[in-house]
Amino acid sequence: MATMMRRREQMLEQEERHLAPYAARSRASEGRIHAVNPDPLRTDFQRDRDRIIHSSAFRKLEFKTQVFVAHAGGDYHRTRLTHSLEVAQIARTVCGALGLNTDLAEAIGLGHDLGHTPFGHAGEEAMSECMKDHGGFEHNAQGLRVVELLEERYPNFPGLNLTYEVREGIIKHDTDYDTPDPHPGYKPGKPASLESQVCDLADEIAYNNADLDDALKMGLIVEKDLQKVDWVWEFFEAARSKGASDIRDKFVKFRALSKLYDAHVHDALDTSAKLIEESGVQSLEDVYNHSGRLVSFSPEFQAKVRALKTFLMERVYFHPRILVATNKARRFVLALFENYLENPRQMPLKFQRRIPEEGAHQVICDYIAGMTDRYLMEQYRASFMPEVVR
Repeated sequence: MATMMRRREQMLEQEERHLAPYAARSRASEGRIHAVNPDPLRTDFQRDRDRIIHSSAFRKLEFKTQVFVAHAGGDYHRTRLTHSLEVAQIARTVCGALGLNTDLAEAIGLGHDLGHTPFGHAGEEAMSECMKDHGGFEHNAQGLRVVELLEERYPNFPGLNLTYEVREGIIKHDTDYDTPDPHPGYKPGKPASLESQVCDLADEIAYNNADLDDALKMGLIVEKDLQKVDWVWEFFEAARSKGASDIRDKFVKFRALSKLYDAHVHDALDTSAKLIEESGVQSLEDVYNHSGRLVSFSPEFQAKVRALKTFLMERVYFHPRILVATNKARRFVLALFENYLENPRQMPLKFQRRIPEEGAHQVICDYIAGMTDRYLMEQYRASFMPEVVR
């Protein structure tokens, strides 16, 4: 036992040596809801990362839509799982360069999308409609329900029993497509840790670049369409000019997107380092008490990002092929939700048992939000197609 505790102390001392004064520290964590014995081989944030990776909700992200519904574009585009891995990778890189806690950032990055419904934003719009008179639906809040209540891993308490800092990163996730929940248990009105703020920006970097990559792969746009976004087109022109005249288009794309990723990351790093220095923060408590975000793109780069987002919205997200798939998905979610309201006994018993205490709408929301795309379709066919028998 003494040897194990010495090993843990050495591990925590090593963590301390690599962290800036304003970084989150596992030694100073605000803890878990349920006390557990320390792990001699892992910091608390590393332990959280592993708990997320081994959770059912994380595995199901492999078959949940990120942006492009599976049957709309083949097998190569991103899912919620691959997106979460990309966010964690980018967050680790940025946090490492800023002296922040890479283990905390990785855990938040891997867990930030656990509350998403099947079929991406189409599914979430449908779920919001179903829950509009019953507390609403917001995927950050649903993610917190997943890790605090819905995951079943331990006999004596529900959820994954993650540290406060990881749970805070999930509930306060903040991008153009995410709304932080002012949860009373997580310092409402105050910013999250810098590691959490990095994950927010890493999420934006990941989907800006990945959605462009996937759209080109699926043929929703072609390379020349990018002339409408001057700064992005410059990367493609440079990539082609540096190669042989007969270089294959896919290698031009790989080179250009690599530089596009770099541009996002370097601007985020330079801007955030400057903001942190100018703020004068010297502790995590200073970060919480600071008015405003300290991890950001520069104003000039934000304008570039807005131009790319506008292009993606007009040419990709509203592409007819995508709208056909997402509109169908939305109808599937609405119909299945209504079916369970009328026939709650079609749900598994463990969900039926919760209805008297939590209400049918919340229980059905939890059940459907936890489905994968393909499982939802299986349940839809079983419910509405008479030739299908479960």
